[in-house]
Amino acid sequence: MTFSRTARWTTGWLCAAAWALSFPMLSSLAPHRLWGCCAAAGYLGAAVATALGRRRVALAAALVGAVAVPLLWLVLTSQGQSEVTVVERSGRLLLESGRLYVDEPAVVGEYTPYLPGMALLGVPRALLGGDAGGDGWVVRLLGDARIWCATALFGCLWSARRLLGGEPSGGRHGGPGGLLPLLVASPVVALPLVVSGVDLPLSGLCCLALAAAATGRPVLAGAALAGACALKWTALPAVAVAVALLAACRGGRPAVRCALVAAGGTALLVLPAALLQPAELWRQVFAFPTGRAQVPTPASSPLPGRLLAELGSWGWCLAVGLLLAGGLVVALSLLARPPRTVVAAADRLALGLTLAFLLAPAGRFGYLALPVLLSVWARSVTVPGVSRVVTGSFRIQPSDGPGTARNERRNERRNERSGGHFA
Repeated sequence: MTFSRTARWTTGWLCAAAWALSFPMLSSLAPHRLWGCCAAAGYLGAAVATALGRRRVALAAALVGAVAVPLLWLVLTSQGQSEVTVVERSGRLLLESGRLYVDEPAVVGEYTPYLPGMALLGVPRALLGGDAGGDGWVVRLLGDARIWCATALFGCLWSARRLLGGEPSGGRHGGPGGLLPLLVASPVVALPLVVSGVDLPLSGLCCLALAAAATGRPVLAGAALAGACALKWTALPAVAVAVALLAACRGGRPAVRCALVAAGGTALLVLPAALLQPAELWRQVFAFPTGRAQVPTPASSPLPGRLLAELGSWGWCLAVGLLLAGGLVVALSLLARPPRTVVAAADRLALGLTLAFLLAPAGRFGYLALPVLLSVWARSVTVPGVSRVVTGSFRIQPSDGPGTARNERRNERRNERSGGHFA
């Protein structure tokens, strides 16, 4: 590792430490302040280890300080953002009555702004019995929704890596194998993982769907998309991107099959709740997150869409109009230039989600972690400068040397004739 590389990574860890330190100074939420103190210590330790040339020690220090210690402490003391309690309450209501939403909620904590699939992550708490804070440490650990959110994320990422033929994580900081653990240790993933976790399953399922589409598995891609769309309606752009990727690389039939499985699976998971509580589902899942419910949403970061919505009804309409226009532009780009690789698909989805989060009438800066995770994940499962060609059941990797470019062109022509793709 050269001095310039060491300096860059040391600076990066120090910037992460500074960002973490802002939470105990500025945040009014106790879980955020605790995370900031623990994470800052971990990032400072990572900076010192990096400066001494101990790369693995640096990564371990960041993971312990920013993830392991604060997560275990908050779980075992039953602390966290209100989303954790909301998900666990949904799981309990699902088992008790089959209904997911509190009727006519009066305060923010009674709203459940998630689709029915999210309730499944709260079922372990209901099965183990007891209430948060009044159980033994085993029940608190195994019942906490954050643990299951993280399990869903890492399970999906592991499955996606296996589909794409990725090597086990490891290697240098900047190498493909080392990007994913670095991303988990970074504030982008570590903070939401520790304090709430509700966006992690959606992220993992989107990654799995893109990996399945890239490797020509339309049914698996559709099932992953159905799972994502049953968690939050913000997963809908992933359906368009995955279908476009399949259509470009495998043809129309696999793309249609994926779309049908995604639509059918989503309907199967969402329709029962929609029939039981149609008014509450609309009020809590759609009106509340967009700022149209009687109770204002706490998602009020000063993003462009939120600032427009605060100007009144016309500002809200303008924000929604810009949001729809941004979605239309991304949709047209999928038709004009569909993605043909995992990286291209992930970047296109990240672009669409970024526009959506920026222009939505209500949102949080934390939502932008999903686009970042998608782009970094895609690069963590591919090797820069090498095209991984998948045709049917075998894989060809061009070797280094003078004939590499010629071999890549030959393989690409052969791949196009056989209906394969580049992942």
